This record gives sequence, C-alpha cells and structure tokens, in this order.
Amino acid sequence: MEKATFAGGCFWCMVKPFDSWEGIHKVTSGYMGGHLENPTYEDVKKGTSGHLEVVEIQFDPNIFSYKQLLEIFWQQIDPTDARGQFQDRGESYTSAIFVHSDEQKQQAEKSKELLAASGKFSKPIVTPIREAKTFYEAEDYHQDFYKKDPKHYKEDRAQSGRDEFIGKNWK
Repeated sequence: MEKATFAGGCFWCMVKPFDSWEGIHKVTSGYMGGHLENPTYEDVKKGTSGHLEVVEIQFDPNIFSYKQLLEIFWQQIDPTDARGQFQDRGESYTSAIFVHSDEQKQQAEKSKELLAASGKFSKPIVTPIREAKTFYEAEDYHQDFYKKDPKHYKEDRAQSGRDEFIGKNWK
C-alpha cells in the first residue's frame, strides 16, 4: 500500500473523483503543509496554520498507479490558479502535489511538464510539488461528505464553478 496526497481546493470535491476505483483503498480528507500541530478546520480556514486542505489516498500501486492518480488530480483543478480553486480563495484552498518519495516526485514533475507542454492552458502551470509532511485527518463530519450530505455537496459543487471548468478544459 502507498499514499498519495493532493491539495485541490475544497477537499469535499476532491474525494469522490478518487473514491470509486479498484485499487484505491481509502480517501481521507485532511490538512498538510502548515506549521501548527493538530490544526482544526477553523485554524485552516482562517489561514493561520499554513495548512492546505488535502486528500490522502491509500492505494495499491499494483492495481492503480500513481501516474493514474496524477491524471485524475490534474483533471479536478485549475492548475494555473495560485490563489485558490474556483470559489474557494486563499492559501488553504490552493493546489499542490505532496510527494512521499523520490519516485513520486519524479512522476509528479514529469506529469506537470507534460501538462505545461500540452498547450491546454495559456497561462503557466503553478501547482507546486512539495514534500509530504505530517498529515492531519480532518474532523469526522468532513469525511466522505459527498455520501453523508449529497444535496449540500451537489449544491456547493454546482456553485463553485469547478464542473464548468472541468467540462470546458478536460472533455
């Protein structure tokens, strides 16, 4: 089993795209990259902890590769936006790839270079690749939110502009 960690704005919207594939064992919402130990959602949302909202994915690389995870990740975000994602603004909602090994770092850098060279976006790809640090699991009410409160999840996602962006840029 390996771990992959991605920040793509609101973690509610980042769970479902990874959750239903064979070889993906668990997708957990949480926080990474900051300086405060044991941050709460309020700490992260205020921007005082330095953390980003992330999803940590436990996967079997023999069934589902890290490269496949990277492909899904890029298709969930606006990789040209350094100030947040869609309606969610601020550092805690910025995108990032947190790597857990040198191999992941090499694959992430290559995927970023390929995306930049593809010409898909007219602006530069600004999503950073960062070393994974301590992962803090988000509060229980954030876990599997799309299953727990599907109406609120769909409304929030519809308001965000994420689906329109994905439809325009990734179809």
